[in-house]
Amino acid sequence: MASEVVVITGASGGLGRATARRFAQDGARVALLARGRAGLDAAAREVRELGGDALVVVCDVSDAEQVEAAAEEIEQHWGPIDIWVNNAMTAILAEVKDTTAEEFRRVTEVTYLGSVHGAQAALRRMLPRDRGTIVQVGSALAHRGIPLQATYCGAKHALQGFFEALRCELRHHGSNVHLTMVQMPGMNTTQFGWVRVRVPDQPQPVPPIYQPEVAARAIHYAAHHKRREMWVGISTAYTILGNRIAPWLAEWYLAKTGFKGQQTDQPVSPGRRDYLFSPVDEREDHGSHGDFDDRAHGHSPQAWASRHRRELAGATVAAAAGVAATAAAVRR
Repeated sequence: MASEVVVITGASGGLGRATARRFAQDGARVALLARGRAGLDAAAREVRELGGDALVVVCDVSDAEQVEAAAEEIEQHWGPIDIWVNNAMTAILAEVKDTTAEEFRRVTEVTYLGSVHGAQAALRRMLPRDRGTIVQVGSALAHRGIPLQATYCGAKHALQGFFEALRCELRHHGSNVHLTMVQMPGMNTTQFGWVRVRVPDQPQPVPPIYQPEVAARAIHYAAHHKRREMWVGISTAYTILGNRIAPWLAEWYLAKTGFKGQQTDQPVSPGRRDYLFSPVDEREDHGSHGDFDDRAHGHSPQAWASRHRRELAGATVAAAAGVAATAAAVRR
């Protein structure tokens, strides 16, 4: 892992930055892609302090040519890319009737097409070498749409379809390039201070809220294990499974709770800036955590169990065998 070349988009803050720190702990060489220069420079310092090496590349992932140029620069600097993490995103918290066509287009270009551009840039280099891993950062909302987030849900649903199609193509060709997708819960990241809003109160993640480091550990794990898909957080599991079993019930529940559940009791500040068309961390770094540290979970038993399912399965089998042996002995 110490010699790995890892590319992370959306690396200037939030989950991308937490993911960069996790790879840096192994001494990886981490290429940090985003628009905000101050956030990128701060992320690079953190990577180096943790024992990794960092390369800052200012890049708007909605522009395929910029992404391709970034990939070329990284390989010229370090050599072959081993892992590419498509994490960059943007969103709007608003009802569909209050959202413009231009805003829908922008969220789609960054959150969906940005991941497509990243995957294509990675594939151009990984397929001829027949190795490498692409990690798509998804969401529980790739499976279940919720009110006020039609832009983001639509983009993540599109990404889910892209992921499934590309998996089929790679399997058809017998490729050793691995594609995985990590589905995320509500997290305490900077995006809730940056997202464009057309609601009366400040936005918040849908509880339960997890720290981005929980998800970063899952991304790191998925990058090194042949998992098709991983879910992070119990809320992600019951959202996806619940929607499969009873989508009508999820719709009814979200219609009742989804509006208030995504807002705090504090009004939106006048003159609030957002990151939709320009970065808010270009001149000032805002870190990786949002304003919900006091409510965010630093661990997820579900995510831990997902990473250790073989060990748990073995322990379950051993326990069952022990119970059976004890029962047999009692009968004798």
